[in-house]
Amino acid sequence: MSFSQYGPLCTEVYDHTKKIGQSLNGDLDYYHNKLKHCKGRILEAMAGSGRVLIPLLESGLQVDGMDYSRDMLASCRQRCEERGLAANLYESNLQELALPHKYEAILIPGGSFLLIEDRQQSIQALKRLYEHLEPGGRLLLDLFLPDPNFEAGRLEGISTFHLPDGDTITLENRLVEADLFSQSKVNHLKYEKWRNGTLIQTELQRFALRWYGVEEFKLLLESVGFTDVNVSADFEHGKQPSSSKQTFVYEAVKN
Repeated sequence: MSFSQYGPLCTEVYDHTKKIGQSLNGDLDYYHNKLKHCKGRILEAMAGSGRVLIPLLESGLQVDGMDYSRDMLASCRQRCEERGLAANLYESNLQELALPHKYEAILIPGGSFLLIEDRQQSIQALKRLYEHLEPGGRLLLDLFLPDPNFEAGRLEGISTFHLPDGDTITLENRLVEADLFSQSKVNHLKYEKWRNGTLIQTELQRFALRWYGVEEFKLLLESVGFTDVNVSADFEHGKQPSSSKQTFVYEAVKN
């Protein structure tokens, strides 16, 4: 059994449930509208297998992708090739980001920034993103708050995914750690792949999240050097956050 962040089975489920061009609560249209007038390079950090990156490329924008999961990047590369798209894809984590370009805009959709578990590493990641922006460049990302009903050891769900090739993947999701003081939680996700009734592959994923208060993250961005930090709710520009169940969308500018 492998113990991974985003391994092969996780990537298969991700590809199966997050289709290319699938919008999550309106995020794809929001980001496209924010970026459509960009003339320079755009970076999608933590790009996964291309749900957002590929539609942006197809719209004519110049978009690079970066992710720390080799399996995710391989899937993204294959999907780009199938569509005749050329994309620069980089394997890295945000804390050590060192790419050859500066960017007019950087986006991180899907709440993916919350996957950086350690607060100091989160700050270092924001510093690296800041350094990779051109002067006046923009950072766009969205965050969310977790379900407040914590109970360590609780089974949070069992799902079954029927793949196009006839295989089946089952997913067991269990909360193993929860700490309100450190604003973090850890789930263990157990993937099992079945073929003709036989178990052929198992993968265990440690899935950690570290969340932020709405104003807390705004102050964090400002401490790194970002200015003109705007926060909107649910991918509606200018809509003020008013509920813990909303998605919080940040836009910040490099001074």
